[in-house]
Amino acid sequence: MYKKIGFIGLGLIGGSIARAIRREYKDISIVALDDTKESIENAYKDKTIDNNNIFPIDELRDCDIIFLCAPVIINISYLPKLKAFVNEDIIITDVGSVKGEMEQAIIDNNLEEYFIGGHPMCGSEKTGYSNSNDRLLENAYYLITNNNIINQNKITTFKEFISSIGALPLELTPDEHDYVTASISHVPHIIASSLVNFVMNNDSDKKTMKTVAAGGFKDITRIASSSPTMWQNICLTNKDKILKLLDSYLLEIDKFKKSINKGNADEIKELFAEAKEYRDSISTGKGLIENVYEFYVDIADETGVIARIATILANENLNIKNIGIINNREYQEGALRIEMYDEFSMFKAINVLRANKYSIYS
Repeated sequence: MYKKIGFIGLGLIGGSIARAIRREYKDISIVALDDTKESIENAYKDKTIDNNNIFPIDELRDCDIIFLCAPVIINISYLPKLKAFVNEDIIITDVGSVKGEMEQAIIDNNLEEYFIGGHPMCGSEKTGYSNSNDRLLENAYYLITNNNIINQNKITTFKEFISSIGALPLELTPDEHDYVTASISHVPHIIASSLVNFVMNNDSDKKTMKTVAAGGFKDITRIASSSPTMWQNICLTNKDKILKLLDSYLLEIDKFKKSINKGNADEIKELFAEAKEYRDSISTGKGLIENVYEFYVDIADETGVIARIATILANENLNIKNIGIINNREYQEGALRIEMYDEFSMFKAINVLRANKYSIYS
């Protein structure tokens, strides 16, 4: 299929794609450039990539695929350099959350016949190669945008390749892509960040809100911990669609405001009921916002209880991603929150602890 693959940017997404390719294809040569030397050195030590140094970009000329995995604006800045050595067999692809501006830059650089837009719908609030893993793309949609100029055989082969590393390719036009991602990813990230800023700016000097901000509030604002630089780039490159959808969102807020102001019990209940029905119908598969594999355990307030639970799970070769006491349980039963790395581990941990007479809530 492919013999050599290059990466520009080896952070969370680039690193995870590279790791997944290495897992499935031991004989493919993988090389990478990144502005963080430590990422290159660590990826070389992991045997994910074959180079342990920063090399001139024109050494990517013999790659079959070049993945652009830096922020959108930086990816665009590399296009004139890539244009200098592209050949008819090469594929240039990106992983960016915005396609319109990238597609225009591709046209401006006369690279349409080489470019396939890509966007793996997975991620994390964590960043960098150190947080990447070879299963991040597992059963995640991988959005592919087609400009209808590149050879269709290239598209078909690329989609087969993406499938082979565990992802689920799905084709959209660039405009469809940017509208969809603005709706289900970009605007929600803005809302989450604005909620955090709202609480911070309205808290008392005693920081009471921050003290009790756990449970539901922390869950719905988790994505506010994502990379500020990445979201700066996204807002600047998908501005028109984000602004249009923010206006629509403000109308939804206004519906709640008017219903509450009128004291209309039926309207208020209906707004929450509509949201619940639609939310409950959404697939639990991987999307743009990373799944969290967590559950809650009832525990007594006694010395060593967390250590005992951790030991029980460790004896079953189960690795805990995160564990901690929930002090604000307004919306959640169970005093101990346990987060696992994947769905299989979560269900196995639940069954193991139930077998040990612990009460579990999910």
